[in-house]
Amino acid sequence: MEVKEPNGRLGVLIPGLGAVATTLIAGVEAIKKGIASPIGSITQMGNIHLNRKSGNNYPKIKDFVPLADLQDMVFGGWDVYEDNVYEAASRAKVLEPGMLAALRPELEAIKPMKAVFDKQYIKNLDGEHVKRAATKYALAEALMEDIALFQDTRGCDRLVMVWCGSTEKYTEVSDVHESLAAFEKGLKENDPRIAPSMIYAYAAVKMGIPFLNGAPNLTVDTPAIVELAKQTGTPIAGKDFKTGQTLMKTILAPGLQARALGVKGWFSTNILGNRDGYVLDEPDNFRTKEVSKLSVLEDILRPDLSPELYGELYHKIRINYYPPHGDNKESWDNIDIFGWLGYSMQIKINFLCRDSILAAPLVLDLALFGDLAKRAGLSGVQEWLSFYFKSPQTVPGFRPEHDIFKQLHNLQNALRKLMGEELVNGEGLTYAEEEITA
Repeated sequence: MEVKEPNGRLGVLIPGLGAVATTLIAGVEAIKKGIASPIGSITQMGNIHLNRKSGNNYPKIKDFVPLADLQDMVFGGWDVYEDNVYEAASRAKVLEPGMLAALRPELEAIKPMKAVFDKQYIKNLDGEHVKRAATKYALAEALMEDIALFQDTRGCDRLVMVWCGSTEKYTEVSDVHESLAAFEKGLKENDPRIAPSMIYAYAAVKMGIPFLNGAPNLTVDTPAIVELAKQTGTPIAGKDFKTGQTLMKTILAPGLQARALGVKGWFSTNILGNRDGYVLDEPDNFRTKEVSKLSVLEDILRPDLSPELYGELYHKIRINYYPPHGDNKESWDNIDIFGWLGYSMQIKINFLCRDSILAAPLVLDLALFGDLAKRAGLSGVQEWLSFYFKSPQTVPGFRPEHDIFKQLHNLQNALRKLMGEELVNGEGLTYAEEEITA
């Protein structure tokens, strides 16, 4: 399989220039200047095991696969507020003022384009920096004009789009999402079941631009957009960045399952005070997030395979908006487990994390891997990127993989395959002949 070299500039377009996006952009600019390190980024800091008889068997991923150089990355995006990236980052209060001051010229130069917005999907936001058009199809065309202008004025050879916008209200696939023809008809007729994120996805994928969905919205997880992605040869992946509490679940639950320990209940609650928390304070939007977070345990601790261990598992999730915490999310987990002869035990977790600090490197990796997939000629759903998502999008008919260790193994095997290296199984042994889906 031939992977084209990452020549020229890579433009990263982001719908939603809030806390996560501005933390990413500021971070990359700081790394470019040599005043910070890309901690948490697998593409920059991670190693990969190769089965070579000589040479380096544990290279850095960035030295193994041809990824775009951070110096060649440029950023742009849309937001419902007019603040430039410096102003938005200052308001988010994730990064220290001193660091932002050192990056001020670069950040002030990035100003958001007017966003596609529908208050019916995010009731708690009231931004006025929005596009007006007669139809949703016209809005998609306006986005495509923005994209073309950005690429031209910033001198980008390639583009990738990562959704960092808010969680939209809960939506299920309906007839308007079942085919590309139905979806395009719905755009022209202003079908209310087409969310703003879907309009961004349509515009990007129509232009052959990889789209990675960082929220639990449907967005690209519909037959219509999958059909379009295949038609235009475009990689897509989602959904919902796996950061705080869910990250801990996908680390701990596989360990309990591996040791055949039973789980009776898992209660999770969170408090956070950023824009994401404010949006999720609306029940319709929380429902979208709840569905995404609930799916994790049910696919790791499977009652159909081990009813005696997980058949009575009770899983409850709560998210509470608490402004004093800002972007610093705090989560509590109470886990009731049982072991030999059914004797009960408990695990308590109190995770005080920084939401955007955990999410920013995921956005970086997804942008780089999305671009890599495009240059490798891959299209459609990229299941090998499940490592980054709470609710991984899969090819129809397949269960998502939530175990973070298996996800990392699949990601690394996808990279090995792209580079013509031998695949490695879970025990570190080489596969004689085995295909992977990528």
